[in-house]
Amino acid sequence: DLKQRGLLDDTLVVWGGEFGRTPMMEARTGIGFLGRDHHNEAFTMWMAGGGIKGGVSFGETDELGSAAIEPLHVKRLHATILQQLGLDPNNLSYFHGGLDQKLVGVEHVDPINELIA
Repeated sequence: DLKQRGLLDDTLVVWGGEFGRTPMMEARTGIGFLGRDHHNEAFTMWMAGGGIKGGVSFGETDELGSAAIEPLHVKRLHATILQQLGLDPNNLSYFHGGLDQKLVGVEHVDPINELIA
């Protein structure tokens, strides 16, 4: 366990995916399947250690869980993770296709400061 061994402060743990699930069950015609489809309007991301504030819930959806109230671009999440790993998200680049590319894009991106301890 990272916390027991004193390693959690120096280790960033990130759990999540690129989409959530629709808040309502869906009946798929012809296949007899009830389920929830991919949903890119709202999803859960969990982070711990590595300078992230513990016990913080950030962001919210509408009453149906359908859409984020104040959506953030995923580039801000990338900037937060990179910064907590000790990298400058706005200067980190990699060469691809003949050009220097940045994970956060060409415009300056701020990390999600509300998550940083």
